Amino acid sequence: MKNNLLQRQPLAIVAAGTLIAGVIAFVAFGHQGKAAAAEASASISTGPNFIRRGTRITIPQHSPLRSRVVVQAVASLDATHALELPAQVEADPGRTINILPPVAGKVLELKVGLGDHVRKGQLLLVMTSGDFAQATSDLQKARDTLQLTKRVLERQRGVQQAGAGSAKDLEQSESTYVQAQAEFARADTRLKSLSAGGASAADSGGQRLNLVAPSSGSITALSIGAGQSANDPNAVLMTIANLDNVWITASVPENMLASVKKGQAVNIGLPAYPGEKFRGNVAFVSDVLQADTRRALVRISVPNGDGKFKPNMFANAAFAVAQDAAPVVPPSALLMNNENTTVFVEVAPWTFERRTIETGNQEDGSVRIQKGLLAGERVVVKGGVLLND
Repeated sequence: MKNNLLQRQPLAIVAAGTLIAGVIAFVAFGHQGKAAAAEASASISTGPNFIRRGTRITIPQHSPLRSRVVVQAVASLDATHALELPAQVEADPGRTINILPPVAGKVLELKVGLGDHVRKGQLLLVMTSGDFAQATSDLQKARDTLQLTKRVLERQRGVQQAGAGSAKDLEQSESTYVQAQAEFARADTRLKSLSAGGASAADSGGQRLNLVAPSSGSITALSIGAGQSANDPNAVLMTIANLDNVWITASVPENMLASVKKGQAVNIGLPAYPGEKFRGNVAFVSDVLQADTRRALVRISVPNGDGKFKPNMFANAAFAVAQDAAPVVPPSALLMNNENTTVFVEVAPWTFERRTIETGNQEDGSVRIQKGLLAGERVVVKGGVLLND
């Protein structure tokens, strides 16, 4: 019996070993199956992002690019284009007056300073002038002579009506009166011409001459002082500019003149007031180009009631230029291919071709297309760079 037990023991060991080997083989096979299944699943989910066939690129159904590429139809835009040019603020020449000395003389008192605002009729300066005194005296003499000859003529007519006077004496009186009228008119015109710039005599003798402001405005230039002689009748003593309305002057290049018309609306920007926009209208387009710059001066009339516009300020003038309708795309749709600008055009569902285009102006977040695209075509507006090689 002991021998039987010894014989059965190796058989049990062999059976146990076989069982353990089978379990190990089953477990190993199970792991290999799972790994193969996972690998097969991964190969399905990580297929090619896109497929290239010739010039066409197709994004497969399971490609992750379908969630990253955005396609949009090409729109059409006919809005006006803003032509922006540098400009400068100037006083309106039609509202600017140069004060000249009406006669030669010497400035006794200066009543205003540079930058002062003056009202119409306000005293600017006082000067003495022998010529003005002479003109005043001549007018007084002519007025007195006119009154005297008028009385003589009236007495002579009375005598003539009484039948005591001669016709010759009456004719002489009438002739003398007519000459006195002419002399008075000459002296009066002479004095008025000297006073045309706002001059008036400060006393009966005309020894002191007052110069007053012919209009309201600001003193923008001053070249005279108290005690200084003013002997040149063409020398400007001061300049008064009414700045309630000013000009914005821009220099327009020759090739852009066709886009600027009189009465055209213009948006004005000033570096002094960033973020603020002002509006004006083209008041004048020069008929002659500047010889050195080949540009034409364009002046825009702008109201300046609050005084923000000051002469010689820098400005930017944006002219609203009409444009024909053209296709537009977002800037994100544009791709650079060597030296060309391109877009991806959808030729079939999720199938694209690269196309070279010519771009125009960019405005309001869109780029005008001059050549290469038509309104209504569908292009990639986001994620196009993912389709590059």
